[in-house]
Amino acid sequence: MKDWNALSDDAFRSEVRAFLRQHYPPELRYPARRPGLDQVRGWWQTLYQQGWIAPAWPREHGGMGLSPAKLLIQIEEFEDHGVARIPDQGLINLGPLLIRFGTDEQKQRYLPPTLSGEYIWCQGYSEPNAGSDLASLRTEAVLDGDEYVINGQKIWTSGGHRANQMFCLVRTDPEAPKHRGISFLLIDDITNAKGLTIRPLINMHNRHHFNEVFFEDVRVPVKNRLGEENRGWYVGMTLLDFERSGIGTTASQKHTLENLTAWLKGQDEATVAKYKNRLADHVVANNVGRYLGLRVASMQSRGLVPNYESSVIKIYQSELGQRIYNFGVNMLGLSGQMLPEEVKAPLGGALPEQMMAAVPSTIYSGSNEIQRNVIATRGLGLPRG
Repeated sequence: MKDWNALSDDAFRSEVRAFLRQHYPPELRYPARRPGLDQVRGWWQTLYQQGWIAPAWPREHGGMGLSPAKLLIQIEEFEDHGVARIPDQGLINLGPLLIRFGTDEQKQRYLPPTLSGEYIWCQGYSEPNAGSDLASLRTEAVLDGDEYVINGQKIWTSGGHRANQMFCLVRTDPEAPKHRGISFLLIDDITNAKGLTIRPLINMHNRHHFNEVFFEDVRVPVKNRLGEENRGWYVGMTLLDFERSGIGTTASQKHTLENLTAWLKGQDEATVAKYKNRLADHVVANNVGRYLGLRVASMQSRGLVPNYESSVIKIYQSELGQRIYNFGVNMLGLSGQMLPEEVKAPLGGALPEQMMAAVPSTIYSGSNEIQRNVIATRGLGLPRG
């Protein structure tokens, strides 16, 4: 297997570009709307067969073993090329946790089918009354012999309708302090699991991405617990550190700004004068976001764990994205509201789709209010209120 980290950054960037030119389906470049699983199955298999499927995983577990700096380059190049994202909960989130906390049996059982796409994972975290305050979750798992019996509800389960596996936080000790009575379980074959029901939630732009999940006496073997019983909170929070350390959002916003710049160049002088300075401000702000991402990658390269630094970039990227897409829709005028279904929609109808998708970005993965608390306590050393 090739040692990508032995290459210079420029040489590796050239390798990524060459790989994409040779292998990525041109009809899937810059999708205005996230493609379905069936549309990206072929691309998934290409990545898997060529050894590019898990860039951040260690090489001994089937990944590319990229350093944080090389991983950042790959993310940027994939976004610049307009690569559609494949369902990545298992690859980006669960895989590193299995490698870190899983038993040898769990690694052998779950890692290979996660790489190949046989297992498609979704995340069972949020509940109707436990979103930003996730540790207040109430979904209960009671030990019964060598199984847990789960009852409760999860909500905002991204991709749950296309997944066949779920990783889930459940309460296993209702008497313990809320952070210390939670366990991390892996639930197999959720499409056929007895007592498990998945119902769609249609979002504000009429897309089915989220779901609610109901558990009625769902049985999960004890061997499917990741980490120690009642210590699942700390496993799960490690996952969120992985989740917040990427800069794909900045690269995606860069492409949007480039498209808006090209559109503005073709407009009349008055329109150019009206919008050019505000557009330039967004370009500068997005470049700042890139350097915040580079800071996180630099810390990881030195063996440090970004904490409040990841909270800073999560707030910055999500709020900037909302401003960019709102600006873009308004700059395009009334036609800027046209969705991808409309043949004459400017820029393929991507802007209103992106604007609506950006609305919940300040809430998911830990709301921005929670992120500001993290910055205040862990970054600035302020006392808890």
